[in-house]
Amino acid sequence: MKDKINQLSQEFEADSSKINDLNELETLRLNYMGKKGKVTELMTHFREVPAELKKEMGMLINNLKNSIEEKIVALKEKLNQKAVELEISKAKAFDITLPVDTKVGSLHPRTILQKQVVDIFASMGFIIEDGNEIETEYNNFIAVNVPDTHPARDMQDTFWLDNGEVLKTQTSAAQNRILRTYGPKCKVLFPGRCFRNEAIDASHENTFFQIEGVVVDENVSVANLIYFMKRMLNGVFKKDINVRLRPGYFPFTEPSFELDASCPFCGGKGCSTCGNSGWIELCPCGMIHPNVLKMAGVDSEKYNGFAFGLGFDRLVMIKSGLDDIRHLNAGEIKLLKQFKTKIN
Repeated sequence: MKDKINQLSQEFEADSSKINDLNELETLRLNYMGKKGKVTELMTHFREVPAELKKEMGMLINNLKNSIEEKIVALKEKLNQKAVELEISKAKAFDITLPVDTKVGSLHPRTILQKQVVDIFASMGFIIEDGNEIETEYNNFIAVNVPDTHPARDMQDTFWLDNGEVLKTQTSAAQNRILRTYGPKCKVLFPGRCFRNEAIDASHENTFFQIEGVVVDENVSVANLIYFMKRMLNGVFKKDINVRLRPGYFPFTEPSFELDASCPFCGGKGCSTCGNSGWIELCPCGMIHPNVLKMAGVDSEKYNGFAFGLGFDRLVMIKSGLDDIRHLNAGEIKLLKQFKTKIN
């Protein structure tokens, strides 16, 4: 057995000296360390070793195994360095003193505005969280009080995966996880990308962004909801924006509202942006339904709260002056880079 170990060590030294690239190295590794490799095969003969020699032979085999692994790692590093040096030698010479074009590329208008909105809510004490893009049926529907009979469950509205999970249709899908994580007495904002099987047109996309916010505490009221939304809008548009609430229906809030903002471009007088109404529909919102609180383990007799789901892409379009939501996902650099300064 000892002779076999020594012989195998010598064979590896000879074979490794012939390696010239990473493909050859991988072949070498499999020949010695793979499931059917020489070291693995050596282990199958270990049972034939007399009991009094097992400790010594076991140590020798382990030493061989460790030595081969270390040498393979060292060889890989050496070959990687060699490959880098080869690429550098092939590269054309360039002048490192040439000026850099700092105007190449720009942030997406979504990214710019999301940072503004997140910063505003963070300044008001909100915790910023991320949501999953793939959600369970429970989190996306059941935990936000959406029954089996709701049309959003239909295949025409929702992207269902083969494992029974869904591409989240709304940022509200994160509410249960957020409330279970932070419990009552929390203020949390969670932006995210959502997916619905929509017919795409100038105002509808199958991939869109929302910004969800929840506030849960004792004695939370609709007045608190209005306060936070006005603070956000005033910060985004750098002027005082009025809001109004219209009755609405959403399974996860009671009472439910549609929140409109006074048009920041005409001051409520009426223009093409607001359809001459003076108001822009902004987001659904309302007081969190007691069932949603209960399913998140929150005592709905003691605590209450509000939630809002800001149609973020709509806000981006309003702020940037885009008239077609499809521009936001088109990747048209010439179109989007102009908003590098415009949207600020």
